Amino acid sequence: MEVKAVLRYARISPQKVRKVIGAVKGQPVERGLNMLKFMPQKGAGILEKIVRSAVANAEQMDIDVDSLAIRNIVADQGPTLKRFKARARGRGTRILKRTSHITVTLAEDLA
Repeated sequence: MEVKAVLRYARISPQKVRKVIGAVKGQPVERGLNMLKFMPQKGAGILEKIVRSAVANAEQMDIDVDSLAIRNIVADQGPTLKRFKARARGRGTRILKRTSHITVTLAEDLA
């Protein structure tokens, strides 16, 4: 049985989230959450909340949480917020504030 949790429009670049994803993908849920708790990256805190949400979804469906593992985590690119920064001599540069759509899938076994 698979359980999903999705976070859309997260204000973090997908590239930064993907650096953290590789460490926890394929791990049992308890170990993955423990790893995310002690990682210093901003993306780790965001991923920890999404994994906890997926675990809560599993509990609602009466699935044994101890048997769950992180099957897949995907960080897709969301819309980009475009901002303007004033520069010298009347010029300006564009600042791109990237967003992510993050999907976490938990499964009972990794077979």
